[in-house]
Amino acid sequence: MMDYLLDADICIHVLRRRAPDLRERFAASVGRIALSTVTLTELLVGVAKSYDPGMRHEELLRFRSRLDLLDFDEAAAAHASDIRASLERSGQKIGPLDTLLAGQARSLGLTVVTANVREFSRVEGLLVENWLGQGQGFHE
Repeated sequence: MMDYLLDADICIHVLRRRAPDLRERFAASVGRIALSTVTLTELLVGVAKSYDPGMRHEELLRFRSRLDLLDFDEAAAAHASDIRASLERSGQKIGPLDTLLAGQARSLGLTVVTANVREFSRVEGLLVENWLGQGQGFHE
């Protein structure tokens, strides 16, 4: 059963082997964690811009192989558009890719795992956790 959808910042911490507590939590949750095609796009851009794209791409493939990949679908698009419109009406914003990820997570009832709790917590009905242990966030 899928419970979590990873934001790019958390993926980068895992890939760079930072934060031992995060790596332990990640390892214990494999099978319950998914990666969005939206986040994969962000990570692939980072790989392409890195000093060693070949090595970074191999690392990303190994990381990706441990996760279910979720396509951004019509339900995710509907939620993302609602989120953007709602935030704009209230004079708030989050980044465009974060809006897509939030829409996908909310449409599937998944918790976004991110260090960017401040932005994601603006989204009504979205579950958010920070596995880095700094400013743990949860918002319903």
